[in-house]
Amino acid sequence: MNQLFRALFLLCLSLPAFAGDFALQTVQVNERVWALVGPIGPRTYDNYGLNNNVGFVVTDAGVVLIDSGSSRSGAQLIEQAIARVTPQPVRWVINVGVQDHRWLGNDWFAGRGAEVIALQRTVQGQRTFAAQQMAALQETLKDRFQGTAPYHAPAPLAGDHESFTLGGVKFELHWFGDGHFAGDAALWLPQDKVVFTGDLVYVDRMLGILPGTRTAAWRDAFRALEKLGAEKVVPGHGSVCDMARARRDTGDYLDFLTDGISAAVAAWEPLDEVVQRLGDAPQFKHLEHYDGWHRTNISRTYVEFEQR
Repeated sequence: MNQLFRALFLLCLSLPAFAGDFALQTVQVNERVWALVGPIGPRTYDNYGLNNNVGFVVTDAGVVLIDSGSSRSGAQLIEQAIARVTPQPVRWVINVGVQDHRWLGNDWFAGRGAEVIALQRTVQGQRTFAAQQMAALQETLKDRFQGTAPYHAPAPLAGDHESFTLGGVKFELHWFGDGHFAGDAALWLPQDKVVFTGDLVYVDRMLGILPGTRTAAWRDAFRALEKLGAEKVVPGHGSVCDMARARRDTGDYLDFLTDGISAAVAAWEPLDEVVQRLGDAPQFKHLEHYDGWHRTNISRTYVEFEQR
């Protein structure tokens, strides 16, 4: 009777609060690993700020969630999506990233008994940007941000490469170097040959160089990530893919920026001439947001390299 009650409860979870509204795309990666794929556009009120990918692993001891969404309401959407796949509760949440939609749902899951796990570097980055991210998302999500509170892994892992087992499944958290944000990491499942890259990898859409992004370090982190030998990649944004696709949409672009702009800065080429010369890159025009982001990425990388 208790099992029946629980099954009915989980079914109800998946229906009422957001029925007919936005939903993440559920993609099965293998028999126990799933990705929840968000849209590749900007954060909006309609998508609950979930313009990114999260994922989960179903173990015999419960669900391991990888990243928790951008708000309390977004976390509930994630929980409902998981409930459509398994009656197992979320027992662990692993944060691989610093950006808001990777961790601001932590409080919801912690309140329901989940343990939050992250590297110390990742938690440090989250703390640095928490107030800024909270203010921006409050403006975007309005009432859908209500009740959201910052919550960080209470006992962050001190090393840059940490291995642990949850529910009989081995996980490895790796910091390969700063990426989109300082402190971004990747989660490797060696038994499954699956990697959750967080914002180290974008496919289908152009990655963004932010003020403060270290582009060459991101390029080096991507190269280290490649050496894992992943057969399946759950990127931070875009479709579940293989490493060749990740290389084409992220690795090659980081090489393009790093090699092209470091040479231009070394040659004292003016910024406007660099933007004009590198601003047309047909090999990357298939990426969403190319028109709006590419030249901005060039400009920001130039300023970054010029200041080194």
